[in-house]
Amino acid sequence: MNHPRWKPSVTVAAVIERDGRFLLVEEETADGLQFNQPAGHLEAGESLLHAVAREAMEEAAHLFTPEYLIGVYQWPRPQGDAVYLRFAFAGRARESDPARALDEGIVRTLWMTPEELRATRARHRSPLVLQCVEDWLAGRRYGLELLRHYDCDTGSPR
Repeated sequence: MNHPRWKPSVTVAAVIERDGRFLLVEEETADGLQFNQPAGHLEAGESLLHAVAREAMEEAAHLFTPEYLIGVYQWPRPQGDAVYLRFAFAGRARESDPARALDEGIVRTLWMTPEELRATRARHRSPLVLQCVEDWLAGRRYGLELLRHYDCDTGSPR
């Protein structure tokens, strides 16, 4: 079947582990309150690395430095209204900025163990939430040199 205008929604996610717990956000969605990593859409002209750092700050008030690509995930929503192409990154996060307001719709941040994540999978925004953590725990870590972002103005890689 030919779909000339079809394109996936490109998203990024920050997988942040500290002391065996993972940083999540609880957010308002059309399906109620759900858990997700700090994540969101790639914006026009933005690099994947800049996008994931921005999303971690906006959604969780954490300064995030991506160090690894965990994986690239293609997920069609069961409703058939969207296909997401998620780039999941792991890295370091500094302490949160308690004075910074979180994005609209984010209720709170929390740290969950892998066991807690597995037990709450029915409240995950997508199956990618747990899969990214499982892949991280399985040792999936790819160097950021896999990524090349070209500047629109100069055509040069950054």
